[in-house]
This record gives sequence, C-alpha cells and structure tokens, in this order.
Amino acid sequence: QIHLVESGGGVAQPGGSLRLACAASGIRVSLNDVAWYRQGPGSERILVARLNKDGSKEYVDSVKGRFILSRDNAENTVYLHMDDLNLEDTAPYYCNLVTVIPGLGDRAYWGQGTQVIVSS
Repeated sequence: QIHLVESGGGVAQPGGSLRLACAASGIRVSLNDVAWYRQGPGSERILVARLNKDGSKEYVDSVKGRFILSRDNAENTVYLHMDDLNLEDTAPYYCNLVTVIPGLGDRAYWGQGTQVIVSS
C-alpha cells in the first residue's frame, strides 16, 4: 500500500520558519512527482510547489524566494522549507504524489495534511 504522511506543521510568528516533511511508503519519491498543496478557508486546494522526478522544481509566485523544496532519497521524504512566513501562509498543507501506472494512466495519492498557523 502507498501512504504519504506529512509532519512539521505548527505555529510560527510572521517572519518565522517551518519545515514540512512528506514521508512516503510503498513508493519511491525519487521516481515520481511530489507536490505540496494548501487549502484556504472555503477554497480549493492550490498548488504551492512541486518537485518533479527529474529534479526540477516549481513554485507558485507567492512563495518564490521563501519556500524551498528538497528531497532525501534515503529517507524517501520530500521537504518543504518555509521561511519568512506571513499570515497568508496559514492553511493546512497536503502532500501529493502522482505516479504513472502503465496502461492505467496517472494516479494521485494524498497525505492527511499538516496544519500551518502563522500568528503574532
């Protein structure tokens, strides 16, 4: 079975930092695209950042220069380093992994989410 488990959420002050982790089991993060999404109140989940299997990285404009993706292949974990947090970063954050199953196409997996609260 494939599972994604997020951790690292919590409360930070504006300007502070947090590091989120997405630990995968049953599948290799290095062989698939892994992304972080967040969901504001009453809104859909939106993409924050994506680490592609080829190592390329994408960031939404609002987090560029503040958030950094990294991957530890030995730990089978993708990290989202979040610096200079602001109030608008408050949200539950979800890890997403998309894999290609031959003959069946893309399949997406989600973690349970980890809450980030930025508050003074």
